[in-house]
Amino acid sequence: MTNTVVEIHVPLREGPRLSETDYAFPWIDVIEEFLAEVEEQGQAEVFDDGEEFGDVYVFFISGAEEDMLLRVASRVAALDGVPDGAFAMVSDDEAEEFGLGRRVELPLP
Repeated sequence: MTNTVVEIHVPLREGPRLSETDYAFPWIDVIEEFLAEVEEQGQAEVFDDGEEFGDVYVFFISGAEEDMLLRVASRVAALDGVPDGAFAMVSDDEAEEFGLGRRVELPLP
């Protein structure tokens, strides 16, 4: 039996108002902290470590029904500092690679 995995694809854009010594993508840490809280609350599980994939950074969540995973993904896209243009890919834990599946624009209406 396969488990649903939602990939959250966030455009890899630098955060605003950065100095030369600031981390260019502070929103990655914000999202990771948010997902850790979601996991702690039992709403979803972090399926795998996030990673850079071309011009996006991808986060992976699982462990819940698709509608709950998409709501979590939508909340990620709405966090302060997260670049516009995030989208989700609905896949499963047997997919041979990521970036495949059904695309869902974020945040949800």
